[in-house]
Amino acid sequence: MVNLGDVFPDFEAETSQGHVQFHDWLGDSWGLLFSHPADFTPVCTTELGRFAQLQEKFVERNVKLIALSCDGVESHLKWIEDIKAHSKVDKFSFPIIADEKRELATKFGMIDPDEKDATGMPLTCRAVFLLGPDKRLKLSLLYPATTGRNFDEILRVIDSVQLTAKYKVATPADWKHGTYCMVVPSVKDEELAELFPAGVEHLTVPSGKGYLRTTPCPDNN
Repeated sequence: MVNLGDVFPDFEAETSQGHVQFHDWLGDSWGLLFSHPADFTPVCTTELGRFAQLQEKFVERNVKLIALSCDGVESHLKWIEDIKAHSKVDKFSFPIIADEKRELATKFGMIDPDEKDATGMPLTCRAVFLLGPDKRLKLSLLYPATTGRNFDEILRVIDSVQLTAKYKVATPADWKHGTYCMVVPSVKDEELAELFPAGVEHLTVPSGKGYLRTTPCPDNN
């Protein structure tokens, strides 16, 4: 298991686009490593298709995509054609890792023990790992094998993590890019004018404590 803030382990793997040395492949980009239970399965096909449809959204955010599925390269290549046809896309530009022995899935805590394939082997869950350019784990989401992911949420959390890495803000419940942010508690009042030229609003609460401070989204300025 990898904890938030840890350097994500480097690894070698065969993929639908050839051999990958993970850290070298990632380079100075952000990365999204996401796992799937198996090729030629219904929910996985919809998810890989959605990633393919949204590829430019991830490029805009400097996020490289790499999938993992517990089948071999030849299976991946055939499955990609189904994905493209079902999702009506011409381009499928990210690699799918072949993890037939489930070694990487086990190492990274991607196994769903409650869901098994026809042979009784546990399926890989739907994990989402967001890595920063420093190779550290910035976000971890684990969905069971039976539940497809919400891609609006994946893009939303990437926007939040990238924004909060750049500015001393946090994003509130149900935040969407462009809406107001919260000033983090570590920022002193005397620093506000310099850090947040768009202004800061102090919200009053019964306790009288001044911890609720909002500011326009810094990326809007």
